[in-house]
Amino acid sequence: MQDIFSQLIHIAQIQWVQQVLWTVVLALATLTASRIVARAMRHILDRDSNPLPSSSIIINIVRATILILGASIILDVIYNINANAIITTLGVGGIAISLGFQDTLSNLIGGLQVTFMGIVRPGDNIEVGSETGVVQDVGWRHTTIKDALGQTVIVPNSIISKTALVHLLPASRVVVPFAVPRQREEQDAKPFDIDALAEELAAMAKAAASDVSHVVEGPKVVFSEITEFGIKGKVIFVVEDPAKTSAAADAVVRAIARSLA
Repeated sequence: MQDIFSQLIHIAQIQWVQQVLWTVVLALATLTASRIVARAMRHILDRDSNPLPSSSIIINIVRATILILGASIILDVIYNINANAIITTLGVGGIAISLGFQDTLSNLIGGLQVTFMGIVRPGDNIEVGSETGVVQDVGWRHTTIKDALGQTVIVPNSIISKTALVHLLPASRVVVPFAVPRQREEQDAKPFDIDALAEELAAMAKAAASDVSHVVEGPKVVFSEITEFGIKGKVIFVVEDPAKTSAAADAVVRAIARSLA
């Protein structure tokens, strides 16, 4: 047993073995620190009071910074390699690298612009060119959005920074137009009460939409115009689940159609 212990001590005293062991220890410490800081950053970014969007590009920048610092410490302390010299060498070849990675750098800069300027945030309902959907995340190279069909659309960050961007109304907002025919006004024995009609339609819409998804705002009934065919208006409300807006609108249309028939 003592011989084995002595051999282990002898092996541990070899310089390259010590370098490998310290490299492993510092690398594990760096990875652990990057994960802890990334989780803490995600927790901070998810707060409502935080002015920055909870995009993965911010977390990735912090994580990359920690990894680069850890690698610099390992090279400098263990292997006596000056990290500044490596950075200088990379700087000399930076022109050649930038020419080869123009698209990547353009997308990275575009992602930083839309993130730190608050142009696009996760949860925004946007329209970029022919693509429309809710922003899921802003990454290094692209922004992912989910369209009305539930499909994930990948949009390069450079396209978002260079193309006209439209911020649409929240995806969970539902607008149902309707028209009250004049036949209903003529059939009512008592004088036509538009306020009572608005309350009736709002209660009807809330009951129908609540069967599909929880209604978090509204319904609100807005009358837009009076025509020879009747009174036109809209029922506006917001549901909790954006994926169920079509089903909620369908339920409200059916309820109103049965009532006004």
